[in-house]
Amino acid sequence: MFSSLQLDRPLPPSAFKFITLRSMKFEAVTIKDIAKALGLSTSTVSRALRDSYEISPGTKKLVLEYAEKINYHPNPIALSLKERRSRSIGVIVSEIANSFFSQTINGIESIAYKNGYNVIISQSRESAERELLNLQYLTSRSIDGLIVSVSAHTTDISFLKELHDRGMPIVFFDRIVEQISTHKVIVDNYKGAYDATVHLISSGYRNIAAISNPDILSIARERLAGYQAALKDHGLLFDASMVRYCPNGGMLLEEVDTAIDDLLAREQRPDAILACGDKLTTGALRVLNSRGVKVPDQMGLIGFANSDMTELLNPPLSIIRQPAFEMGEIAMDLLLQLIESKRPVTEFETRILATELIVRGSTRTSPTHK
Repeated sequence: MFSSLQLDRPLPPSAFKFITLRSMKFEAVTIKDIAKALGLSTSTVSRALRDSYEISPGTKKLVLEYAEKINYHPNPIALSLKERRSRSIGVIVSEIANSFFSQTINGIESIAYKNGYNVIISQSRESAERELLNLQYLTSRSIDGLIVSVSAHTTDISFLKELHDRGMPIVFFDRIVEQISTHKVIVDNYKGAYDATVHLISSGYRNIAAISNPDILSIARERLAGYQAALKDHGLLFDASMVRYCPNGGMLLEEVDTAIDDLLAREQRPDAILACGDKLTTGALRVLNSRGVKVPDQMGLIGFANSDMTELLNPPLSIIRQPAFEMGEIAMDLLLQLIESKRPVTEFETRILATELIVRGSTRTSPTHK
């Protein structure tokens, strides 16, 4: 291996030691290693580690102390083969960097950790193809269950349905698949959007536009329905041309730029905007500020968002906050019920959590505009 090296001077002995160490393949400590070191049989070590009554207290103490000294941990693959359970679950979201999803993942992990489960996280980046690859990879790793929030482009649910029909425990949250009967965790998207729109109306705004995720998503349909209902209940006409859809939910900056520019170019341009997603809300403020539109005087802005940074923006954003951490906790609890049930589960529930309206500087707090 080293014959082709051209060296100006001999390498020091320490260098060869480093090369040797780097080329060594990592091998985990096994029961056989412990047995060999202590002069015991592998079956004796195995029973001692399992606290079997067949092994004397002195031998158990010897084995456990040595195992701790060398940092021995049971092989999870071997355990999963024995127990037919990997004690790991898969989570698929659109984007881990999104504050809502990162908070949800924290909630999932908090419950998983307490119950001895590991969490494998994948992100679709709003791609149905990538989501499918993630699903195929995760299920090939013998996971015990899935928690999924589908991508903005997921129209073919056949693989998810096949997994569910074959007995894979699945819980959907936020962006759910209505055609599959299983546990689901969502927020009251309709009421969240309704309350936000009513706040805009009560603050004096009348020409209220909306920017949304694609309407193939359940959250988009529910939020736009709440927006329309609030307009109707307060004597304002719904105009479909005042709604702009962002196919990637604002993950691409240019799609929010286009949506806002289209609205600003209207002959009767809006005086307020309801943004129906985290990226859409912060993206809308970015574009309005860059176009010199004064918020909230020339344009009111409110939207769904979970980032703590919304309070530090200029102006601070009025938002509809979702209980993301709690959603993650509930989703994991429901998944554990499916995984650990002794009988097939045939009755499922949809948990609907309340949103919180937080009014800040991006909307007026009193009706000064007519």
